[in-house]
Amino acid sequence: MPTELSGPPPPNRHPLKSTFHSLALSGVFLASVGCHRDAPTAMQMPPPDVTVAPPEQRDLVEREELSTRLDAVESVEIRPRVSGYLAEIRFQAGQRVRKGDVLFVIDSRPFQATLQRAEGDLAQSRARNEWSKRDEQRAANLLAQKTISSEEADQRRTHLQESAGALAAAEAAVASARLNLEYSQVRSPVDGLVSRALVTVGNNISGVDGFTTLLATIVSVDPIYGYSNVDERNFVRLQSLRGQSGLPTNAAGRIEVTLAVPGAGKLSRVGTVESFDNHVDPATGSILLRTVFPNPDGDLLPGLFTRIQLPVSARHPVLLVPEAALGTDQSQRFLLVLSKTNTVEYRTVKPGRAVDGKRVIVEGLKADDLVVVNGGGLARVRPGMPVKPQREAAAAPMNAGAVSDAR
Repeated sequence: MPTELSGPPPPNRHPLKSTFHSLALSGVFLASVGCHRDAPTAMQMPPPDVTVAPPEQRDLVEREELSTRLDAVESVEIRPRVSGYLAEIRFQAGQRVRKGDVLFVIDSRPFQATLQRAEGDLAQSRARNEWSKRDEQRAANLLAQKTISSEEADQRRTHLQESAGALAAAEAAVASARLNLEYSQVRSPVDGLVSRALVTVGNNISGVDGFTTLLATIVSVDPIYGYSNVDERNFVRLQSLRGQSGLPTNAAGRIEVTLAVPGAGKLSRVGTVESFDNHVDPATGSILLRTVFPNPDGDLLPGLFTRIQLPVSARHPVLLVPEAALGTDQSQRFLLVLSKTNTVEYRTVKPGRAVDGKRVIVEGLKADDLVVVNGGGLARVRPGMPVKPQREAAAAPMNAGAVSDAR
């Protein structure tokens, strides 16, 4: 028979339920402990350090950047004035020549012979004229003595006039022959760069009007013109500003412009506005501007496309902030500004032109505002967040009277 135990029966406990109950209590305990550990940490996190600075104040002149095509002030086609055999070429292609330099030589022997013949005719005409003068004087004396008739005296006077006319014609023939001999040397009419010779030695070239032979071309290089299209808005602004002291001008009172060739800083030039065209193109709404630039070394060539900076405002004060401080929120730009309570304030602004890595702020910012320029990464700073501001080190002051240009 089985042995019976005395005492009260043990409680009815299920082992699996007991395990779940223990795990649940452990989870509640751990969560409670975790919450108590994190709460003091979040409350004790210090505000982030940010660098703040007031906007930079400058006086500047706004400039409009325009595409510009360069062209020569003078462009000449070299053509002969006399016909003949081309005997010599005295230049190299692309050479810089001076006004009066001999470029081509035409065989001059025919012209020399023509000149000698004309000079011989001139000598005969002078002799006949001298004889006619003496004969006319004798006739005048004889007529006074009534030893010859008036008719004979008139004939001798007529012979004198005819010889004088023949002398003038002979003199003109000599001048023409001498001029043709001079034209046998084709000279440069301007200073500039000469092209390659378009005709080689040995060819017979024509100097007949309407059928002249093109020998070469020359373009002047110093100074050089620039042609740009200016829209109506900037043209009207510039016209209204003419005569104001704020525009950059040279000693002669002409508006100064700056030329730059992309990728070639050494080709930068400072020139002046030479003229505007006499009408606005209705198809494009722009007017043609001609500028002039010094080019003593000849590095700028006609036909080159460059860019110029045209002043379109008088000198005026502006506020500038670092480009990196500007943020973009959909279609608007904003700055983070420090409030009086050392919190970050969201400020919508209207930016202007870029100047030396900074941006002009046209609207939305005051000179005494402090802009957040670096917060250990501005992405960590949010509007309304308390921060620990530190003033940015002051930049070196600009030279007195220096003027920046907004482009």
